[in-house]
Amino acid sequence: MDSELRAAAGLLAALSRAAEILAGLRHPFVRNTPFTYFVPPSGVCTGAAFVLPDGREVRFELSLTTSDSAFHVEGGITAEGEPLLELPRRSLPSVHDALAVLDDYMGDLAAPADRMLDGLLDEIV
Repeated sequence: MDSELRAAAGLLAALSRAAEILAGLRHPFVRNTPFTYFVPPSGVCTGAAFVLPDGREVRFELSLTTSDSAFHVEGGITAEGEPLLELPRRSLPSVHDALAVLDDYMGDLAAPADRMLDGLLDEIV
């Protein structure tokens, strides 16, 4: 297997892990819907959307796109489109660098999930 094929396999595995982790985010008082969709011309976005009891939507999302010379990774947590956590767009020259940032950003999104949702629920009461 050549290095490009290994890199492509690694990319698919990393995106699958990201989708699985974000789909696995749960909160006992909030329903959620995992999502993954294509970002034209050559990217993907994955995450989970939570709907709070007051109807507001909270999104945890991570995206990876490509251009001619770089891979771009970004992510964040938003409530009704307002950023709660913004992970800056990183442009990286290699797929291996992009995979490392993708893994880091996944942890950065998943770690505060319960705390953020609890805080938003406290605002309702």
